Amino acid sequence: MERSQNKYADFEGLRERAVALRRAGYSLRQIRDELQVFNNDILNQLVKGEPPPEWTKRPNAKDDVKAKARELRLQGWTYDQIEAELGCSRSSVSLWVRDLPKPEPRYTAEEQRALMNAGLTRLREAQDAERERVRAAAKQEASSLGDRELFLTGVALYWAEGSKSKPYDRRERVIFVNSDPGVIEVYLAWLDLLGVSHDRLTYRILIHESADITAAHEHWAGIAGIAVSAFAKPTLKRHNPKTVRKNTGDSYHGCLVVGVAKGADLYNRIEGWWSGIVASAQTRLR
Repeated sequence: MERSQNKYADFEGLRERAVALRRAGYSLRQIRDELQVFNNDILNQLVKGEPPPEWTKRPNAKDDVKAKARELRLQGWTYDQIEAELGCSRSSVSLWVRDLPKPEPRYTAEEQRALMNAGLTRLREAQDAERERVRAAAKQEASSLGDRELFLTGVALYWAEGSKSKPYDRRERVIFVNSDPGVIEVYLAWLDLLGVSHDRLTYRILIHESADITAAHEHWAGIAGIAVSAFAKPTLKRHNPKTVRKNTGDSYHGCLVVGVAKGADLYNRIEGWWSGIVASAQTRLR
């Protein structure tokens, strides 16, 4: 019994020293080394009830963010706004502020729609500006077109859009049809590069019968740099009442058909040029 009391007295003495060290700002490890107590259970009993010093507490990196989130919520911010502002997850925001009163709506339904529409307008304007920037940069990259580039471009353009002879129907005619003014201008520049004289060219428009034929002639005459009188009789497409056409209105001018008289030799050269381009591409693929 006496031995037990002595042990208890020793523990109390150790506890007094441990508490004093704890209150002096010692960590558990420092107290352990100072008192030479290496049993963790006894060490914890010695300082039981004494809070650890502030310097031993690990800082919570999210404490400041949490406090800011609560501050913003009290100002009436929504979860989405807080999430975007602080860069944290929605679940964290909800956990931090769910005890706070829900803010009153800052805007009426009509105001919210107006804000949304304004935001969409700004987004579309930004997208349009980016598209224009990309187009302008790409245009600059291709703006210097030498004879060689124009030659190869014209061959590929004709083979994609021009008429072609078939093994079962050899016609060997050079006829090009397109509704894009830019494509027509490139094609005409290509023919000029090849030395095809203007007096060999024929022009005709292919257009729906319900369209403004006179306006179409004037439009394509300006593109091709010719007189309206140079056009042959137009080819009219019959209107199908079951078909809903989208190519209507003042901007619709049909297609321009450009032919080359006595073009058999030119056609055969085009076939040969295209075969050469294909053969060159094939060597790259092997």
